[in-house]
Amino acid sequence: MRRVLVVILAGTLVLAGCTTPVTTDGPQSPDGELEIHHIDVGQADATLLIGPEGETILIDTGDYRADGEEVLAYLDEQGVDRIDHLVTTHPHADHIGGHEAVIDTYETERDGIGAVYDPGATTTTNTYDEYLDAVKRHDVELFEVTRGDTLPTEGPIEAKVLHPGSSAPDNLNDYSIVLSVSFGENTYLTTGDVESGVESTLVEEYGDELEADIYQAGHHGSSTSSTEEFLSTVEPSVAVISSAGDSRFGHPHDETLERFGEHGIETYWTGAHGNVVVTTDGQRVSVEAERDQPTDASELLELKPIEDTTEQISVAPSAPAP
Repeated sequence: MRRVLVVILAGTLVLAGCTTPVTTDGPQSPDGELEIHHIDVGQADATLLIGPEGETILIDTGDYRADGEEVLAYLDEQGVDRIDHLVTTHPHADHIGGHEAVIDTYETERDGIGAVYDPGATTTTNTYDEYLDAVKRHDVELFEVTRGDTLPTEGPIEAKVLHPGSSAPDNLNDYSIVLSVSFGENTYLTTGDVESGVESTLVEEYGDELEADIYQAGHHGSSTSSTEEFLSTVEPSVAVISSAGDSRFGHPHDETLERFGEHGIETYWTGAHGNVVVTTDGQRVSVEAERDQPTDASELLELKPIEDTTEQISVAPSAPAP
């Protein structure tokens, strides 16, 4: 992991600085609980992790049209005064749409941002430029992460970066940071928008190390992700899909829900269930959803599309088709 000097130049992220290892002493015996909040942000992603001592990891901030309002409101509801780790999975506007607002708010009205973690991918959208402008404006530490890095978390939380690697992917989705978060005997795996090719590589490189109790479905439940090979390796008990109830892309795709059903995975979908909070004490996992809906993937399939449960926010024009 290396410290990054941010220079805004024609929409390009220019990287400089020395190598800075960031590690932890490894997982400790859990004392308390880890909460994983999948925030209902429509056709977008935003996930908040709160450790037993109040340490926070915010992964993505929703769509650019919401400008961080939904995420900031949720953070206020949870009493989050500081974001210790802000993870940018990749620079699509349905993942970094609230970054500028969150950084500005926490650096001026709250207790600040500890550091930002970025895969190093660049794009030319206004949303991306505004994100980097906010980092530079408030002099927030920005680290470019790669496979093998570990976020400097405290206590029993261990957050390992499994992707991206050293080679440049063909598209921005496949640049996504893949993060494996361990707490005691339980593991949470979140993969951003990586697609089948990266999933196959992860299976080859990590094998059984990919196993996770809780899995945030890749690419909003698209059929481009959550392949049979990947699910058979990860073997999650619980999956959470972040997408709108009436997604214009048809997320989650029928094929994905069918696979989840075949694997007997307890499935939550923000478009149906609203905010989904997964809690673990390091041994047991419990799930609380804002709305009461089936968790059998085959039953969720029959509910598609779900209207009037959440306002859909359109994905930025730069976002790829499903």
